Amino acid sequence: MRKLTIIVNKNPDNTFWCRSEEDLNGTFLNAVGNTVADAKKDLAECYKEVKEMNDADGVETDAVEFEYKYDVQSFFEFFSFLNVNEIARRSGINPSLLRQYAAGSKKAGETIYNRLSECLSQITSELNAATF
Repeated sequence: MRKLTIIVNKNPDNTFWCRSEEDLNGTFLNAVGNTVADAKKDLAECYKEVKEMNDADGVETDAVEFEYKYDVQSFFEFFSFLNVNEIARRSGINPSLLRQYAAGSKKAGETIYNRLSECLSQITSELNAATF
């Protein structure tokens, strides 16, 4: 199974856009929705349509696993159960500033994305180690 990187961004019109970073048999996947979940559903439909077109042309389409890369707004919209203030505290980012990034009123730079990525990796490790 091939991994396909999907970039998830919030658009100025408040919709969310999913686009593939790599092509799939010469075609890039693009999808949009009112929520990240809607955009992901549209992306799955886009993949299905590409596969059907390729099948009709006798071209085999790779089976894919989507790997998502989010902007800050899309991330907190999709993972709304995460507390922005707690993520800010754990990553050493000013909570007010992170809320502005999440709302889209300010744009986060590479340093902020690296801190968030490191924080989320730590949270993932902690969750993977937890049992009931």
